[in-house]
Amino acid sequence: MTRGVFVDDHVRLLKDLGHDVKVVNPLPRIPRYAEARRSTMMGVSKAPRRWRHEGIDAFVPRFFALPDHPYPRLTISSIGRRAKWVEKQLGDWRPDIVVCHTLWPVAHLAKRLAERWQRPLVGVVHGYDFDVGLDLKGVGPAIQSATVACDALVCASDRLTAIAASWPTPPRRLETIPCITEIHREWRRPVKPMKKSWKKEPIDILFPADPRRPEKRHLLALQTGEALERRGWVVGITSLRHQPRNIVYDRMLTADVTLVTSKREAGPLVARESLLCGTPVVSVEVGEVARYLPKEWVRQDDPEDLADGIEAALRDGWKEAERVDERLAFASKDTVSQAWSELLASLVS
Repeated sequence: MTRGVFVDDHVRLLKDLGHDVKVVNPLPRIPRYAEARRSTMMGVSKAPRRWRHEGIDAFVPRFFALPDHPYPRLTISSIGRRAKWVEKQLGDWRPDIVVCHTLWPVAHLAKRLAERWQRPLVGVVHGYDFDVGLDLKGVGPAIQSATVACDALVCASDRLTAIAASWPTPPRRLETIPCITEIHREWRRPVKPMKKSWKKEPIDILFPADPRRPEKRHLLALQTGEALERRGWVVGITSLRHQPRNIVYDRMLTADVTLVTSKREAGPLVARESLLCGTPVVSVEVGEVARYLPKEWVRQDDPEDLADGIEAALRDGWKEAERVDERLAFASKDTVSQAWSELLASLVS
């Protein structure tokens, strides 16, 4: 069961560990005109029913769902009925473990498949399920029941793990395994002070998200740029939409600073990747940025304070005693691979 780039990384990891992997990517039925309203649904209407990516088979069952899921039982019923279709596509192939990235609503299909095949079910929470889904009417109880059905629940951060652990009926097994942060050495750079003349050359701020997503707060980023311009800077802001990863890394390499203004994040992954690309990151206190960013770079939700953080990052660069890769070792490929290997081995032993 898939969730974009995080699953692509996880599939690569499992493949490198010697596992045979197939991907089931349930998607809602959606007309093409509706994609423009929802940036996260880009390409959903014309996605093929079956395709192959880097040697991995991917299957796309369609289910019925209304925006914001006003009738959760209808969504659950629709996606659950796709189990036989998935079995037909897989033929005689059966997994040893079912891994479900995000719980709502695809965990209900994953649960049904795991029960039919009598296999362990691992749920993975990246943020949306707990940060948004729990507050949706009717959806919250469905998410909590899905966690109970999992043989193990993996959360991408300690904060998400703490939420699940606080429930009256927590998951039977709870693990924290972050998403991989791996950058090829071709793009790796040290985080150094800015070489441009102070306030005499234009600076480029990278807004690492789609401006159409309200939770990313593009307006706050624009207001921060305006605050810097009032101080004498010439500011340009580059945003990221749906670009290939190599293009994303190129944008990080050319930017002077990355600015994170989101209301909710698990990591965020783009902040860790930006640091490895040599670009400083200034952020509001969201996700786990306080775990690895210098204190001077973690700021309040205020344009002037964020502008202070940007000037500090441009002036000083990375001054921490630990190198960037040492600070981010908790999300390295070796660390994450070991954690997943131990978890999967314990479930099939």
